[in-house]
Amino acid sequence: MTGALVLALAACGGGSDDGGSYSGGSGGDLGPTTPAAAARFLHQATFGATEQDIADVRQIGYRAWVEEQMAMPVNPNAYLDHLVARGNNGSNGNHFIEAFWRHAVEADDQLRQRVAFALSQIFVISFNDMAVTQFPRGVASYYDMLVRHSFGNFRDLLEDVSLHPMMGLYLTHLRNRKEDPVSGRMPDENYAREVMQLFTIGLNELNLDGTPRRVNGQLVPTYSSEDVSGLAKVFTGWSWAGPDLDEARFNGQRNSVDRSWTLMQNYTHHHSTSPKQFLGVTIPAQNRPEPELSLRVALDTLFNHPNVGPFICHQLIQRLVTSNPRGGHVERCARAFNGQGGTPRGDMKAVIRAVLLDSDARILSATSDADGKLREPVLRLANFLRAFEARSQSGNYTDIGNTSNPENSLGQAPMHANSVFNFFRPGYVPPNSALAERGLSAPEMQLVHEVSVAGYLNFMRNRVTINNSRDVRHNYGRELALAPDPAALVDHLNIVLASGQLSEQSRTLIVEGVSSRVVPAPTPDGMGGVSNQTTIDNALRDRVYIAVLLTMAAPEYLTQK
Repeated sequence: MTGALVLALAACGGGSDDGGSYSGGSGGDLGPTTPAAAARFLHQATFGATEQDIADVRQIGYRAWVEEQMAMPVNPNAYLDHLVARGNNGSNGNHFIEAFWRHAVEADDQLRQRVAFALSQIFVISFNDMAVTQFPRGVASYYDMLVRHSFGNFRDLLEDVSLHPMMGLYLTHLRNRKEDPVSGRMPDENYAREVMQLFTIGLNELNLDGTPRRVNGQLVPTYSSEDVSGLAKVFTGWSWAGPDLDEARFNGQRNSVDRSWTLMQNYTHHHSTSPKQFLGVTIPAQNRPEPELSLRVALDTLFNHPNVGPFICHQLIQRLVTSNPRGGHVERCARAFNGQGGTPRGDMKAVIRAVLLDSDARILSATSDADGKLREPVLRLANFLRAFEARSQSGNYTDIGNTSNPENSLGQAPMHANSVFNFFRPGYVPPNSALAERGLSAPEMQLVHEVSVAGYLNFMRNRVTINNSRDVRHNYGRELALAPDPAALVDHLNIVLASGQLSEQSRTLIVEGVSSRVVPAPTPDGMGGVSNQTTIDNALRDRVYIAVLLTMAAPEYLTQK
């Protein structure tokens, strides 16, 4: 019965409005008028809504909630500390995954954690890289760095990303040597290319609203191959940090316990002193190597490029709000990045406010079906774990593990992207689809295929129905109390999981599925008790399982509006 209903739900389309109006206009000063509107906001700003969070947002409003989150202190080394606490066992990628799920589910600073996850999909490194996977503590430290900078300044973030040894390994500018005219060796250009293409300015010049700038109808490239070659010289001489500048340390032959989480240092004899020309800037030839000066000029040039605001804002809106940001939303966010609201250029707090509190984020159009985004699999599991107050019995979230396999899991795991282009490309358009006909992007659809759809449903069926035998256990107390009334149970899940977006057709199908599990009438045992209480309890529990699984299979849940 459940399988048939899943297929029926998949055929359902459409949805509803946001389940309630937004009373804050374009500035987000007031609060949501309904639980559904509060839940919708929380699914954009956190790893998932809880009943308590919904109540809090309704009480204090969107802006106050954001400011409260931004005022929370940051634990600067929480992920690294988790791996260190695991001792010698903290030496594989699964221990990072433990730390990720612990913070995604339990952390109070949900907005910071959610933004860090978004940044990890822009400034990508991955355990799937053979060099990076050897340093799980380094990856934990890299993620800590993203967490620390989530509410900081983009310029500082860009520098720490550029100098982190895990990025140096991943994009191969660690141990990068200056040019040698005798041997013909040239500096490695990998990071120089990607720091422009993926981390700052993109491939083509942009208008402030994120649309491509054209001259005589033609796109205008942001950089040339000569710019890449010139910028690559900046990233020469950087390698493992340590107490000396010995050649063996440069080559990675001298191990120090903290080298994987300490920013790279420069070995000046490997830094290029020839002129460095890129993006209209020239760093003159240096009589002696000045790597810090070269780096400062390069990163300042990138940071102050007019593309950075719209380029980064477009991606953050995609990660948090919608796959197809409106130009006005991108422009207002880019203006915030540029400091036009009185904050410093690159102020991430101002950017995040503009992403989440803008009217385009808070008011869901009843007429546009271009709003929203497909929920990526990691977020679906996080939504589930937070909605039902999951907690790890060991404190380490040991039984989730690497969920990368699409056949029997989610097809996605944090910090396990297939390439520097992330799990999915920002501009991905499903081929031969209605979205393609309309020119709409759907990045997360790049993870969707027949195997991954079945794998997700089977994984969630297992996760939903198995509880007490697992390390990570969830609490269905509220849902079991509602289980005698299928409609009430589904309406509750509609809010906390689907932000009130279930269509009437989907709601009806799910209620029918829940009702199909008959709960027997109590049978008195003659001693003031009920002889079939266990049978009743099992039936009520099955109803909860059915309701949760079908809701999380519904198209209105899978599409975060």
